[in-house]
Amino acid sequence: MRDSKVPARLGTPLSPSAVRVMLLGSGELGKEVAIELQRLGCEVIAVDRYANAPAQQVAHRAHVIAMTDPAALRAIVEAERPHLIVPEIEAIATDELVRIEAEGLATVIPTARAAQLTMNREGIRRLAAEELGLPTSPYAFASSEAELAKAAAEITGFPCFVKPVMSSSGKGQSYVEGPADIAAAWRYALEGGRVEQPRVIVEGRIAFDFEITLLTVRSLVDGETATSFCDPIGHRQVKGDYVESWQPQGMTPTALRRSRDIAAAVTGALGGHGVFGVELFVRGEEVWFSEVSPRPHDTGLVTLVSQRMSEFKLHARAILGLPVDVRLAEPGASAVIYGGVEAAHIAFDGVADALAVPGADLRLFGKPASHERRRMGVAVAVGADVDQARERAAAAAASVRPVAR
Repeated sequence: MRDSKVPARLGTPLSPSAVRVMLLGSGELGKEVAIELQRLGCEVIAVDRYANAPAQQVAHRAHVIAMTDPAALRAIVEAERPHLIVPEIEAIATDELVRIEAEGLATVIPTARAAQLTMNREGIRRLAAEELGLPTSPYAFASSEAELAKAAAEITGFPCFVKPVMSSSGKGQSYVEGPADIAAAWRYALEGGRVEQPRVIVEGRIAFDFEITLLTVRSLVDGETATSFCDPIGHRQVKGDYVESWQPQGMTPTALRRSRDIAAAVTGALGGHGVFGVELFVRGEEVWFSEVSPRPHDTGLVTLVSQRMSEFKLHARAILGLPVDVRLAEPGASAVIYGGVEAAHIAFDGVADALAVPGADLRLFGKPASHERRRMGVAVAVGADVDQARERAAAAAASVRPVAR
């Protein structure tokens, strides 16, 4: 067993002094993290299930493996010998990550246990509600359509939400208005889930005023772990997938304090260092825990323009033991650019028009294939206030037109 901790000094990529960081999942969020790590001289290895994923295009080396295959995952770790492993997605053989970390082969960010707990909604919900006693919506788990129907009728009531215990970007999620919708919700959850054994969570509806992402950063300050918080991010979702976000989201001082207390509790239980995206429901001064991602969050793309340090820079710094700054620079917003077409290759019209919008910028992710609802880019913008920033981001996003080539 070797010491897998980050060396006291940062080195030079592709040399014996390099700090090697392996990304498991190489999407658009991983791409921004890879860029920030490279700016600090790290050697980046990007792994994904398909070739030419966004982060692989900017990494020192890239590999394509089935990340849910324990043997394949171990083989790539043993071949590359990274100091740090940074999961970007949930669909990873997390039991193997636990073994890899226990054997000292690498340090998993934030911890292997955190990756294991948050890979499915059951693990993190039981931690939050049953171990930590945090307020959540009423919920139950089901492994059959009959169990789902019973749980919805007796525990959560209608309307309710049905989600696979493992999925991402809203896949497999349904809004269920009554018993007649249960069969369709069950089928859709099975189609969108990431596990062979059927398992869903059914959640009661909370009449909230808005939903926020509270980016929570665990980092080293004078050798001790400290927790800091970015300004709340508001966001709007369609079918479980975010379509726009803005920062800051206004809320009462009491609600903000309660949000921070909940975020500190759940991230403290998960441990480690880095950025956590904590999703919360807010109504007046009441706050409920929804979900947590132990990594930068898609709604946090707004921080590319709104904060002094984006969530990606914060993540890179925190996992390397470097100082962080969570201060807001100016109000900002993001708006998603969808593929809109089914095509193996696409191009983008209207880029100049989008960049002509005052205060606006773009990130085109470089994904090799487009789908109707696949996120292919994002427009970000700043403004005098959140409303102006949202208008500008929406206008920039609407200007970009993906076309098949």
